[in-house]
Order: sequence, then C-alpha cells, then structure tokens
Amino acid sequence: MRYELTDFEWAAIRSFLPNKPRGIPRVDDRRVLNGIFWVLRSGAPWRDLPVSYGPRTTCYNRFVRWRQAGVWDRAAGHDAAVQMIDTSVVRVHQHGACIADNNHQDIGRSRGGLTSKIHAVVDTNGLPVHLALTPGEAHDNRLCSVLLSALLPQTMLLADRGYDANWIRELARQQGAWANIPPKRNRKDPICFSPYLYRARNLIERFFNKIKQCRRVATRYDKLAANYLAFVKLASIRIWLRANESTP
Repeated sequence: MRYELTDFEWAAIRSFLPNKPRGIPRVDDRRVLNGIFWVLRSGAPWRDLPVSYGPRTTCYNRFVRWRQAGVWDRAAGHDAAVQMIDTSVVRVHQHGACIADNNHQDIGRSRGGLTSKIHAVVDTNGLPVHLALTPGEAHDNRLCSVLLSALLPQTMLLADRGYDANWIRELARQQGAWANIPPKRNRKDPICFSPYLYRARNLIERFFNKIKQCRRVATRYDKLAANYLAFVKLASIRIWLRANESTP
C-alpha cells in the first residue's frame, strides 16, 4: 500500500525503536509504524485508521510513547559544510485549537487566524538537522540561539534578511562559522555577502515543500505541540531515509 516503509527504510529505523516485550502478544512494530505514516501522509484522524494497521489506540499510544522516549529525536548524519535556517507558518485547524491551555501549545493568533511556525535548520543536501516550533506570530530569529548553538568551525550559514542581526552574525563567528546573510536595506555598516553562494538557500524552501506534502504537517490538527512537532520530525525522517536509500 501507499506510504508504507520499504525494506531499506524499515531496516534503517527498526534499531531505534524500543522493544520491551510484555505478557501479551505485541502488535508488529512495522505494521504500527506503517499506520502512523498513513496518518501522517493522509492527514486523517486516528479513528479513521484502516484496520489493516491494527487497533487505532495501539498506533496512537505507541506513537506517543516513542515520542516520549525520544525516538523521533535521534540525530541523523548530516553534512556540516553548509547549514540553512528558515521558518514556515502552518494554519491550525479548529480541531487542533479546541484546548483550554493552548497558550502553552505554540499556537498564535494573527490576521490569518490561528497559526504555528516551524523553525528548521538543514544541511548541504537539504536534509534536516534541527527542528522546533513556536506560535505563528513569533519572530523568525527567536530560536536562533538554540538552533545554531552546534555550528561547526568553517560552516557557512545561509539565511534570509529576517536573520540579518549583529548578534546572529556574532553567534556564528564565535563558533568559527560564517553567516552569509543578505543585508537589510537600512543596514549602515557594510558586510561581506556572496549572492552566488546564497543561491543554494533554495534547499530549505524545498525541504518545507517536501514535509508539507504530508497533510498532517501542512495543516496542524494536533492539540498538543509535542505531538505536532513529532509528526514534523517523522516527515523529516522519511525524507532522510529516502535520500539515503537513493544514494549508491
């Protein structure tokens, strides 16, 4: 069926899954994971999960347990020569907004309605390195100090004009990296900027396009920010797996 893991993808991801057998027979992890990917790609509610993937409560509970265990946070290998940072705003569906304590679930309000903002850092190949979530009205550079804290020496950082701030450039310089960011029109002091190298920044735009092919990411249906961010990370893992599967 569509969206299911290939043998290569399953072999790569199975070692990250905790396996603690209990007294009752355990539903096959690959079957459950295929069900989770079906929800991710289709955007359907958990209650509409086809019975071929097993009980919907099993799929949801295991998705949450794996999220709490940090399975979706396992860092994948990446090329540190170039890193790009950017954000993308997603609309929050009315089903995701009906929670009393939504002030702590990274849901913001703007002229477009309720929104959340995905912050991402990708590498030279457009593969994800770091991901985070904030309310939609938050400034793009709010999480820079966190997302860019692990830059390696001689790394080139690419970002748009929204990140043209002296403290961001200094943060990159302190780690031995170089921030190739176009200057704002009101910047007075000249800076070093290469338009030719900046052209590679389209990779992070393409990354957002890829993860938003998953309807569960393109629109936020999840009340809990942790669950929505877990879906974003799961979509990113699928991109990483497919990229490595196609690499000879």
